[in-house]
Amino acid sequence: MKRACPRTSNGREGFTIVEVLLAMFILLLGATAIIGFLTFGAAMTRHAQLRTAAASALDAVAADIDHQLFPYVDGELQGPVDLEDRAVPGAENVVYSAKAAPNPENDREWRVDIEMTWKSAGVKRSKKWSTLRIRELAFGERLRREFIEGKGGFKNTSRAAGSNGE
Repeated sequence: MKRACPRTSNGREGFTIVEVLLAMFILLLGATAIIGFLTFGAAMTRHAQLRTAAASALDAVAADIDHQLFPYVDGELQGPVDLEDRAVPGAENVVYSAKAAPNPENDREWRVDIEMTWKSAGVKRSKKWSTLRIRELAFGERLRREFIEGKGGFKNTSRAAGSNGE
């Protein structure tokens, strides 16, 4: 019986240059894909942080408008007052202005036009939008009146002001 003779390589063992280049190319593709995913993830995280900050600023503006637009003075609901260049709570270098106009069909309903301005990369930017508000005592004020002063802040508070039956 004949024995199979092991293949010899004339004393040379190892990888050829083509195999090494192919392995390096595959490694480069993998590393590029991983770096691309990391970059994409970082960009998405930053985008989510900016959207969260913007949503928080809008909530802060809405809460401030609810509290300031129709002030409660000497037991009567006043207003509306124009809010000019008010700092947005929790947002550095961001200000807003708001002006209210009545709805001719409903004397308790007001359209509030809001403009928020800020600087980004040295450029002044702004955003405008409108919302509807009802002329009533702010929720925080109602809570304070109800539970701290014991004056019934939740009873007939939206009709507390005005001689036209509001």
